[in-house]
Amino acid sequence: MPAKEMRAVYAQTLMELAKDDPSIVVVEADLMRATGTQPFKAAYPDRAVDVGVAEANMLGVAAGLAAEGKIPFAATFACFASRRAFDQFYLSGAYARLPVKLVGTDPGITAAFNGGTHMPFEDLGVMRTVPGIDIIEPSDPVSLAALVPLLARSGKVGYLRLHRKAVEPLYPEGEKFALGKAKLLREGKDVLIVALGAVMVPEALAAAKLLEAEGIGAAVIDAISVKPLDAELIGRWIGETGAVVTAENHQRIGGLGSAVAELIAEGGFPGASGRAEKQGQAGQAGRTKLPRLARIGVADEFGEVGTQDWLKDRFGLTAGHIAAAARGLLG
Repeated sequence: MPAKEMRAVYAQTLMELAKDDPSIVVVEADLMRATGTQPFKAAYPDRAVDVGVAEANMLGVAAGLAAEGKIPFAATFACFASRRAFDQFYLSGAYARLPVKLVGTDPGITAAFNGGTHMPFEDLGVMRTVPGIDIIEPSDPVSLAALVPLLARSGKVGYLRLHRKAVEPLYPEGEKFALGKAKLLREGKDVLIVALGAVMVPEALAAAKLLEAEGIGAAVIDAISVKPLDAELIGRWIGETGAVVTAENHQRIGGLGSAVAELIAEGGFPGASGRAEKQGQAGQAGRTKLPRLARIGVADEFGEVGTQDWLKDRFGLTAGHIAAAARGLLG
């Protein structure tokens, strides 16, 4: 299937939802063209609100609409969604138990020529602290079109990390998805790669092919959801392989890599309880090795101006970097 612009899929999905559900509304902060929601405004002018360059006010308006029974999708660049309007999202949305859906566009290096000030490497870490939130980052147009309706009907606060540009489909049309559930894209016996989003999932699959040529079997999971993390699927494959590389278009701190590290530390994989018991009984000499972890992500840095391909290499987010991390884990 040909590549599709993710923001166009997002807007079209909202328009299809709005046909049958009058509660669907969009709220924007002077970025309808960037988000792609101008067609929604043309079709439903009374359900599209542009508050201007005022992101905190946007979240207040969205919360007010939610309090009146609406399901608002409030969108802005992810840097503004996470840094500038977090307090309003946290209190007026999440704390008030209102189903505000916050959409952060151009995550991580996809901000490209907007540069370091507009390059959110911290939004997942910020949003993971919100109690009860659904955090998703679809990796292709099919997953995006399937997950937006689920997010709309969740009854909870949500954060959608939205890649705006054209992306080739990874999944067949009609593929089923669920909030909080990951997808196994490839099996492998030696190492697990858990990746997130339209930038890193294709890189993870490319890394698995590089490793396959060297006789290394790499399983690949599209995490999709960062909170809740699919502990069942990811934990099972951590137990199968004993080695895991996480790959995200985000800081290594606070995002997918941190969530998987917490899963391992808290024993969220098959055999963990037995290993802990053996360690407790036998002491240091009898210790069984815990799963090995490497995190691919931005190494505690600010963003820069550049093309997306250049930035991937600059911040170590390529298939080659993922494959090298896997080799390092396997010794």
